[in-house]
Amino acid sequence: MPNTLPTGALGERLAADYLKSRGYRILGRNFFLRALGGPKIAEVDIIAKRRDAFAFVEVKTIKANSKYLAQDKVNETKKWKIAKAAEMWLIKNKVPLDVKWQIDVIAVELLPDDRPKIFQKILGPRFKLSHFENIGCY
Repeated sequence: MPNTLPTGALGERLAADYLKSRGYRILGRNFFLRALGGPKIAEVDIIAKRRDAFAFVEVKTIKANSKYLAQDKVNETKKWKIAKAAEMWLIKNKVPLDVKWQIDVIAVELLPDDRPKIFQKILGPRFKLSHFENIGCY
């Protein structure tokens, strides 16, 4: 694949484009929750809003023929960390915590591409995208 973006960054770009095409407004990308003066605890890949609900989106990208499904990489611990980062983002942005919000997962599978390189460059990568909405809030 001639794309110059690393796999994860490419998946996040494809996911953001998908969300925009579905009426979401992208409010932020790569929001980190850090311990006071310490390491990163959690990250939210995309923060978006549609109508009156916020979506805190975890994007998982895999290459074709992977041994696992991308969405299976989001376990209960990961969901809990995303929820804590989401709460911190809401507080930081002065959004009441009783607002409607959810955690979504977007799984992007990058597919093999035997098209001529010029078509790959013009049309972009071949991929399969799955959007799992509201996988759990805490």
